[in-house]
Amino acid sequence: MTHVPLIDELAVIAAVSVIITVILSRLKLPTVAGLLAAGALLGPYGLRLTKSVHAIEVLAEVGVVLLLFSIGLEFSLARLKNIFRQVALGGLLQVVGTTVVVATIARLAGQSSGRAVFYGFAVALSSTAIVLRALAERRELDAPHGKFIVGTLIFQDLCVIPMVLVVPYLARSGAPMVIARDLGLALLKATVVVVVTIGVARVLVPRALSWVDALAILGLCIGTAWLTSLVGLSLALGAFLGGMVVADTEYGHRAMGDILPLRDAFVSIFFVSLGMLFDARVLVAQPLLVTALVLGFLLGKGVLATLAALVMRFPARAAFLAGVGLAQFGEFGFVLTRLARQHGVVDDAAIAPLLAAGVISMFLTPLLVRAAPNFRAGERLLAPLEKMLGVRSIDAADETVVHLRDHVVIVGFGLAGKAAARVLGDCGIAAVVLELSADNVRKGKALGLPVYYGDATSEEALRHAHVEHAALVVLLMNDPPAAMRVLDTIRRVSPNVPVIIRAKYLLERERLVELGAKEVVAEEVEGAVEVISRMLRAMNVPRNVIDARIRSVRGETQPSERRQTYPPMQVGDVPALAELRIESALVHESSQAAGGSPLSLQLRTKTGALVVGIRRRGSLLDHPAPNEPFSAGDIVYLVGTNDAVRAAMPLFDPVSTDAPEP
Repeated sequence: MTHVPLIDELAVIAAVSVIITVILSRLKLPTVAGLLAAGALLGPYGLRLTKSVHAIEVLAEVGVVLLLFSIGLEFSLARLKNIFRQVALGGLLQVVGTTVVVATIARLAGQSSGRAVFYGFAVALSSTAIVLRALAERRELDAPHGKFIVGTLIFQDLCVIPMVLVVPYLARSGAPMVIARDLGLALLKATVVVVVTIGVARVLVPRALSWVDALAILGLCIGTAWLTSLVGLSLALGAFLGGMVVADTEYGHRAMGDILPLRDAFVSIFFVSLGMLFDARVLVAQPLLVTALVLGFLLGKGVLATLAALVMRFPARAAFLAGVGLAQFGEFGFVLTRLARQHGVVDDAAIAPLLAAGVISMFLTPLLVRAAPNFRAGERLLAPLEKMLGVRSIDAADETVVHLRDHVVIVGFGLAGKAAARVLGDCGIAAVVLELSADNVRKGKALGLPVYYGDATSEEALRHAHVEHAALVVLLMNDPPAAMRVLDTIRRVSPNVPVIIRAKYLLERERLVELGAKEVVAEEVEGAVEVISRMLRAMNVPRNVIDARIRSVRGETQPSERRQTYPPMQVGDVPALAELRIESALVHESSQAAGGSPLSLQLRTKTGALVVGIRRRGSLLDHPAPNEPFSAGDIVYLVGTNDAVRAAMPLFDPVSTDAPEP
């Protein structure tokens, strides 16, 4: 049998990648880091077990195309509109600020203008794969800093497209006007391609996808990438456009499912190929430069991201954690690096230290994200800048709440916090709400609710809210580690105040009770109970059986005194009663029913229809007595089979009709 060298090398790459990734996963390090490490180990600067580096780079290019296509699938035009409203300013501040600062430093260090701009682009991008995974593991995606990080990462992904267009022109020499003209022409071509592609595809793509199967999706991905390359634009732009086109159709979710296996395989090769660029000898030859670049990622880039979050009126703690989360090199930084090498913007010697530092920063990110919430020094340093937020904080509101006693302190003003504050206000119960999001505070004030800016992990903020005199504290935070810190702080300030806390998982209950919570409401239990009750209701299980099953579930998990409610059932919802119908009849003044009652008319025994309600002068009698007489103008509601209702209807018609005698 003939051996195919590339297949042999791919087999080695796969085996080594799996081994390294498993080892790193035990250390809680990301998969991407394992693939990069495998590439570094197997590549030309490592053990040199791979010879077909060029062929692997071609496969890596396919990975980039599929990666951009899948990202495009997540951005329909409607979603892009919402994203720009939500994250454009914060993302713009972070990307532009980092690019300008890095480019300026590079120019001062003697680099050319084109190379300096490239360095700015590469450093401005962070690792979506690593950061989102770290936030998801810590359940911090909905926390204030998590929202800023996610929004900024989305904006960075969108910025990759114009960056990919600009990078090939950074190495050009000649008159600035000529370069500007060529770049402007490229941007114009990109705009035309975007408009034409989206316009044509919105008409043709849904029809084409309804005719054929998954191959159409792959063909669309590769086809749009190829078409953009024909007009001198990047493959990445075409792939992104192809994804956006499919995202606006009903086939978007199906396309994502079809493309994911291919994408994951080729993107893995892409990261391995990037790892092959890592030269460990650089650490020995230029240790100071690599160290400076690592510190630039972790400190410099982190500070710039923190300042962007502060300008967006995020609190000090959230801004600090956002800075830590965004302080690393990104996957698309490698994409830009590969593109810059291909077009002569930089050479291998120039980017080797950057790649080495970038890989190190990606290794360190999960560890730093995990440790950052335990460090308060960063928050204290940022505290003076918080005053620039212009939000009325809880210490400024002390005069308003100074006389409060037996009130409720709510921490968190999301959906649940807003509902809780409104209910307390409707019941005439005094409350104080502490919230870290400046936007949420403004919204609460606009609704006339007692919402104040304050960090509940601070003893000072809790004392200003007079938690020591409160009747109850309710924690409704989306940041579990911060919620535990708040609970610990509450116990130091007021050991005896009862605390109700919301948790996502039941497993957290024991730990929270140990920290001093009186009641822990686990979302997974309440969600399960609601789903079970609706499930059994839909299957027509008797009400008392459902109640017994719900009591059993609660007894095994989370007891509650709350009465279980169920969606109302209609006659048509019960298959066993499918033959029954509900009908209404107007009692005419001259009808046989006028003045009679169901009992005197023998309505049930003669016709089989049952009177279940009478609407009289706008009011509903829902339990009419058998001897309740009908009055002219009443609307009588009957339940029975078709034959029964048909037999009863003549009793309510005028006597002048040919109705049979009762």
